[in-house]
Order: sequence, then structure tokens, then C-alpha cells
Amino acid sequence: MSHEHVSNTKRIWLVFGILSVVTTVEVILGIMKPQALHMTNMLGMNLLNWIFIILTIFKAYYIVWAFMHMEGETPALRRAVVWTVIFLILYLAFILLTEGHYVFGVFRDATIKWNF
Repeated sequence: MSHEHVSNTKRIWLVFGILSVVTTVEVILGIMKPQALHMTNMLGMNLLNWIFIILTIFKAYYIVWAFMHMEGETPALRRAVVWTVIFLILYLAFILLTEGHYVFGVFRDATIKWNF
């Protein structure tokens, strides 16, 4: 019974490349803040923030997929882990945006000005 070692060097470099490209795109968009994306509202938030959220979720999914070896698991386990995390991230983003909008409205419409 012999076990042959398989090198994953090519896969590691591929994952590194994909995550590096996505991170580079995020950094460039964060530095440049294109007016077309920054001043366009969609579902109560500017398009640039939606792009950041989507790219971050993609990176998190890809890290779990590649480095936690989820691609080799059964589909039911993959869905249970990945969709739960995606749901929780989206739920957290929804709560933060809703509460932030409420607090912004309270301070905007208040008769007393607040200094932070």
C-alpha cells in the first residue's frame, strides 16, 4: 500500500493570484472612488459599497472553498456551511445599514446639533 504525495503548489499559486487580483481591484476602487460608482445609489447604498460587499463575500467564499477544502465535501455539507455564513454576512450588513440609516436620520432631523 503506497501513498503518493501530490503537490498542490500550482493550486496554491492560482488561489493566491485570484485573491490578489480581487484585493487589488478593491484597493484601486477604494483609492480612486470613481464618481460613476460612488454617486450612484442602488437599494439605499452607493454602487461602490455594493461592489465592496460582493467582492468581500466572494473572497470569503473562495477562502473557505480552497483552504478549508470544502470542494471535496458532500454538497449538503458545503451548502450548510457556505450558505449559513453568506446569510449571516448579508443579515449583518442589512442590520448595520438599517440602524445606520435610522441614526443618521435622527441626527439629521434633530433640533440639537451633535458634535462627534
